[in-house]
Amino acid sequence: MTSLKYVFLGTATAALMVAGQAQAEWPEKAIEFVIPFGAGGGADIEGRLIAKAMSKELGQPVVPVNKPGGGGAITYTYVKNSKPDGYTVAWNSTSVLTTTNIGNVPFDYTALDHIGQVAQQPIPFVVKKSARWNTLKEFMDECKAKPSTLKVAFAGFGSATHMAGVALTQLSGCKPIMLPVKGPDRRKMILSGETDAAVDIFFVPLKLVRAGKMKFLAVSSGKRNPASPNVPTAKELGIDMEFDLFRGLSVAKGTPAAIKNKLEAAMIKAANSKAFAGRMKKLKLTLAPMGQKEFGAKLAKANANIVAIMKKAGMYQSKAK
Repeated sequence: MTSLKYVFLGTATAALMVAGQAQAEWPEKAIEFVIPFGAGGGADIEGRLIAKAMSKELGQPVVPVNKPGGGGAITYTYVKNSKPDGYTVAWNSTSVLTTTNIGNVPFDYTALDHIGQVAQQPIPFVVKKSARWNTLKEFMDECKAKPSTLKVAFAGFGSATHMAGVALTQLSGCKPIMLPVKGPDRRKMILSGETDAAVDIFFVPLKLVRAGKMKFLAVSSGKRNPASPNVPTAKELGIDMEFDLFRGLSVAKGTPAAIKNKLEAAMIKAANSKAFAGRMKKLKLTLAPMGQKEFGAKLAKANANIVAIMKKAGMYQSKAK
């Protein structure tokens, strides 16, 4: 009996040693880096820079793959259903909180394990420079007086720009026509007059603002951005909302801690790489790398904030079980 006990314990110990060794050797093959949005946009460009830098850190190719749709729903569902072995990674954004709470997927953000954040940026409400509105209040007042008349463009349903646009307008009592439009087309439509306004990522319209072609009426973040210090936050204007668009990494639930720790270390080094940090500086975005623990706390707080905003705006439709 005693000898059998030792045989069992020895076998179990050996199995644990093999499993530990397998995790220690990870990664042994290419890692799929899934980007929730289409090729060519800011999320894609930044994701590819991070993937390239992580490839050097991990010693294996980190291969970007675009899986757009549903404001991130396709990517998050794909990664959620992948093996929890660290070989499938999502390039996440605030959409991991918006698309889950708007009902695009039947789960919430806790259905994934989150590695961390690399950067963040505000979401501006932008109009053409020659537009008749010089303040957000002027736009919202006209919108309230003429419901279903003014047009506001945003990215896909469930995206961070969708949530920001609907929250800004509905919390102001405004009912515009909401237009889901890809990034480059949003800017073209503002300049051509096909849309009256847009909610957008920060850096591209910032170039057009500086070129005298567009103007920001407000930003979504809690603090004014140093790159546009004269632009007020929504909260300053009496709109009870506050959030940034962040970028980071997520993996399937249950991925071993040793693998997540390696991904976290590689991600933070990649965020501080010359290529990525240089892009953040050039675009006036905030480089803000943080690991699992800090990012987890941020997600919990941001999710509660987004749920509150969505409920006020009548957007909350979570299908999480």
